[in-house]
Amino acid sequence: MGIFDKLRRKPRPGVTRTATSKDTDHLAEWARSRRGVEAYVEPRTNVTHTTVVLVAFDGEWTRRRIENDEAAYHLGKKLGIPVYDTNKVGYPQRMREYTRRKAEEDKRRNA
Repeated sequence: MGIFDKLRRKPRPGVTRTATSKDTDHLAEWARSRRGVEAYVEPRTNVTHTTVVLVAFDGEWTRRRIENDEAAYHLGKKLGIPVYDTNKVGYPQRMREYTRRKAEEDKRRNA
């Protein structure tokens, strides 16, 4: 690492960003401001760190990085929401429907 690497605006290629307190703060605030929220843990890959997708009752969702699986389950316990492993249960249908509705709305708006 060079002396000025910390001052760069862009991260080095091939280096993924890890979770920060801003990520967990966003997740907590988002969950508290919506009803029926569930958490879905996405495993770490070669390209991304472990992430959590929060899905509300209507399918609205948000995704952020998290330290690891254990941190995701701890966050769920702290927020009083269920936490699922996407490798075991997949994603809820309402999330896909919400994404489809939003895409259709955007398409109509831009037409």
